[in-house]
Amino acid sequence: MAESVDALVSNTSGFTSIPVRPRVWVQQKRALIISALFLFITQPIKQQSMEQNVWQEIEALHQKFQELGISEAVDYEKYYLYSLITHSTAIEGSTLTEIETQLLFDEGVVAGGKPLVHHLMNEDLKQAYDLAKEEASHSVSITPAFLQKLNATLMRTTGSAHSVMGGSFDSSKGEYRLCGVTAGVGGHSYMNYQKVPAKVTELCGQLQERISIASIIRDQYELSFNAHLNLVTIHPWVDGNGRTARLLMNYIQFCYHLFPTKIFKEDRDEYIIALRQSQDEDNNLPFLSFMAGQLKKSLALEIEHFNTSQKRGFSFMF
Repeated sequence: MAESVDALVSNTSGFTSIPVRPRVWVQQKRALIISALFLFITQPIKQQSMEQNVWQEIEALHQKFQELGISEAVDYEKYYLYSLITHSTAIEGSTLTEIETQLLFDEGVVAGGKPLVHHLMNEDLKQAYDLAKEEASHSVSITPAFLQKLNATLMRTTGSAHSVMGGSFDSSKGEYRLCGVTAGVGGHSYMNYQKVPAKVTELCGQLQERISIASIIRDQYELSFNAHLNLVTIHPWVDGNGRTARLLMNYIQFCYHLFPTKIFKEDRDEYIIALRQSQDEDNNLPFLSFMAGQLKKSLALEIEHFNTSQKRGFSFMF
C-alpha cells in the first residue's frame, strides 16, 4: 500500500524508515497550512452540507431501515460491527476478509497465509469498538484523555516506543507524537507536534458544545463526519489516526443511537481524495459529500441484503 490514512513517520533531519510499515519511505516537505483548523467552524453547518435531496434520500432509507426492524435481528449489531472493523483496518492495509475476521473473533481461527499484524490490528480495533460502545451507553464526554484511551486500545499490540529529537513516547499507550508526520510520499505533512495537545483540547471543547445542540439526524451525522475530518487533520498520533478518527465518528453516532456509517474499503481512494481536498481547501464540503454517499450506500446495502434474505425460498435437501 503506497499510502494510508494512518500516519507515517518523518523526522526533521530528512528521511527515516517506518517501524510499523517499513516498506514506505517518506520525506517531510511542507507543513499543512490550515487557516481555520476546525473545518465545521468556517460556515454554518447547514450552508456547507450536501444538497437537500441527498439527505431526503438518506432520511427515507434510515426510516425504512427502522421500519423493517433490521437491527433487531439476533446478532445483527455484532456482525455489522465486525464489518465496520474489517473495512476500517483494510483501509490501513489489512488483508483479512469479513469471513476471516468473523472466524478470528468468534472462533479464534487465524487466517492462513495472512500476516500476524493484520490479525492484531483487527483484534485491537474490536476491543476499541467494544470500549466505545460501552462508553457511549454512559454518554461519556469526549476529552483528550478519552481520545488517547481509544487510540491506546486500538494500538495496544502494534504500537511501540519511539525516541526522536522531540523526546520519547509510546504509541501503544495513546501518547501524542513528538515528531513530524506525513501521509505518504508526496502527501501532506501535518502540524507541528508542539501544537497538538492544545488543538486536541480545543477540538474536544467544540465537539462537546455542538453535541448538545445537534437535534436532527442530518446535523448529528454531519457533526460526526466533521469530528472525523478534524481529528485526522490534527493527526495527534504517530499511527492509528485514521482508525481513531473513524472510531470517534462512530462513537458520536452511537451516542445519538444512529446507524453507524461504514467507509467501504473499495472506496478508499475516493476517501483519501475527499480528505485531501477538504484539507487543501479548508472546506469540509468535499468530505461531507463523500461521507453522505457512504452513509447512503451503507443503508441501501443493508436494506437490500435484508429484502433478499426475506424473499429467499426454502426446500428440503435430501
